[in-house]
Amino acid sequence: MRKVILGTILLVGISISFVSCRETVDKAKDATEEAADTLEETGEDLKEVGEDAMDKAKEMGEDAKEAGTEAMDKAKEAGTEAMDKAKEAGEDAMDKAKEAGTEAMDKAKEAGTEAVDKAKEAVKNDSK
Repeated sequence: MRKVILGTILLVGISISFVSCRETVDKAKDATEEAADTLEETGEDLKEVGEDAMDKAKEMGEDAKEAGTEAMDKAKEAGTEAMDKAKEAGEDAMDKAKEAGTEAMDKAKEAGTEAVDKAKEAVKNDSK
């Protein structure tokens, strides 16, 4: 009878250990599946972060290109304005030079006329 009781206890112990092992295997399987799902989600999140970073970098590149283009346009505009002002200043200087030349010519004509008149008068006075 002792052997039967010990055998029964042994069979119950072995059954419990098999059931316990099966539950442990199931729990390990569940944990592995959860870990795989978590890794997959993490991979997708990392992929999204990478794509966002690439989009931001692309935007920054486009912004830098746009800023460079604007700077070039402003420099071109400033150069054009400077050229226009220089042209205006040159035209003003030419106008003033023409005006001064005309005045000098008029004064020279006037002085010449006066000299001719004085010479005529001197000749007239000498002939008397």
